[in-house]
Amino acid sequence: MKHDERFLDGIGQEIKEILYGYLRAESITGSRAERDAEQYFTGFFRNQPYWQQHPDQVGSFPIPGDPYDRSAAFAMVRGTGSNANDTIVFVHHNDVVTTEDYKRLRSLAFSPDELEQGLLQIKDTLPEDIRTDLESGRYVFGRGACDMKGGASIQMALLFRYGRLLLDNPAALTGTLIVMAVPDEENLSAGMRAGAILLAQLKQKYNLNYRLMINTEPQFGNAGENGMFSIGSAGKMMPFFHVRGVPAHAGDPFEGINSLGIISELVRRTELNSDFSDVVMGELSPAPTWLCLKDRKLQYDVSLPVTSVGYLSVITFSQTPDTILEKLRVICRETMDTVLEQINRQYTAYRFKNGLPPKELFWKGNVMTFGELYQEALRLHGELFRNGYAARLQELKKELEEDRITLSDCNFALVDYIYDFIDDLSPRIVYGLIPPYYPNVCNVFLPDLSEDVRTLPDKLIRFAADLWSQRYDTEYFYPGISDLSYTSISRGGDILQALENSMPLFGHMYDIPVREIESISMPCINIGPRGKDVHKIGERVLKEDLYERIPTLTQYAVEQILP
Repeated sequence: MKHDERFLDGIGQEIKEILYGYLRAESITGSRAERDAEQYFTGFFRNQPYWQQHPDQVGSFPIPGDPYDRSAAFAMVRGTGSNANDTIVFVHHNDVVTTEDYKRLRSLAFSPDELEQGLLQIKDTLPEDIRTDLESGRYVFGRGACDMKGGASIQMALLFRYGRLLLDNPAALTGTLIVMAVPDEENLSAGMRAGAILLAQLKQKYNLNYRLMINTEPQFGNAGENGMFSIGSAGKMMPFFHVRGVPAHAGDPFEGINSLGIISELVRRTELNSDFSDVVMGELSPAPTWLCLKDRKLQYDVSLPVTSVGYLSVITFSQTPDTILEKLRVICRETMDTVLEQINRQYTAYRFKNGLPPKELFWKGNVMTFGELYQEALRLHGELFRNGYAARLQELKKELEEDRITLSDCNFALVDYIYDFIDDLSPRIVYGLIPPYYPNVCNVFLPDLSEDVRTLPDKLIRFAADLWSQRYDTEYFYPGISDLSYTSISRGGDILQALENSMPLFGHMYDIPVREIESISMPCINIGPRGKDVHKIGERVLKEDLYERIPTLTQYAVEQILP
């Protein structure tokens, strides 16, 4: 399609109307309300003339086994000509986080105009930057307005316009455009993982050639700062630790080993440890941090905690599960050695104070992956263990579906169950991965990247400078975790093996369609509006980006790939 400025005339009003309707679908993540957003999305397109003539080009794909019956939804338009199968995919998530932070204005969180008036009434209680932006009138406020139904509405308005254009002139578009709307991004990205299967099916059905995926996740920062294009997305892994000590009465602690002492040393060695951060093209991934740490005692008693568990978040730019797991093995081994040495040193000092000669405790510690623990129990008890483990899996799956247990507690409950079949009572660290897993992706990792995709960020930067004198930069990784992680994957077989060996829930309560992701593999870019305070009471998106600049930049990107 050749550039035509008239194509976007008046699109800001359409984006606003779509956004306000999308926000009214109060799609809180991890709930059946997410289906309201799916119904709004598909209903919007089914009511338009293009899709009434092409009803097969809008629909949804149910997430397999989803407890809330959610789906990944899509709408598409098909151009004509020899390159009709060349395809750009727009993707967005339509779930939002909860609204407790709005307090007395909670009922207004999904109504931007009413919320703005409500915030103005309490502006003196708000931070200065929120007051300034409220009074400026330059922002749309509301839960999900920035993250990310604002960007979603841009995609929908653009696709609507392409559909209207094709009714008048089927040759006006030389390729195919798809908008895919997915739930659950704020949780486990179940929607995007199902979306990869949906895209694989659409590819096979229509013989599509995926050229590029465009996301419109928001840019976090202050209006007036540079805009940003991202040509990749950070990955994420969640290493877990299940530490087993030795029971003893607190009155005689040297008779046992406190699991809290072991896991505390693990925290000391891993929290903010830059050895887990990787550098790609001058960009450094964030340092790791612990998100959960607790013992497994259900009630108070005067005994050492036998079991302690926890997990940390590791953001990656290039590392894979096998590299992270190898680092963990070394750290766990060093941790166990250090703790046992320290206990013996303290025991010697304690005996010295009591006038007794030195004496070494006999404890020896083990370190292993979840898979190795499973195999140990299987060797010892065979089918008795295998059948019992399978039954326990089903029990936990039912509890999860009924919201009686969390995914992380399912993980630790499975390890607890395996310990019932382990005869060795020595202290032990078991480590592995807990869902979710996000692969790191970046266009620079892709072989044979086409010239038009490779040069697209530079073209967008020049275009924005010429049109608005607005500076944009390019980053290799979108800093927030995003659904772009599932646009491509490398070493899929190795990743599958690592997940199967280290993630108890993989293949049972959590899965990644690695083969489908490999089949749809495509480069990506994030072109999103600037905004502030996502997930907070001041969540807002910049109107000039929402209604003008991002639609214009996105249309320009389409023209460069589907000329």
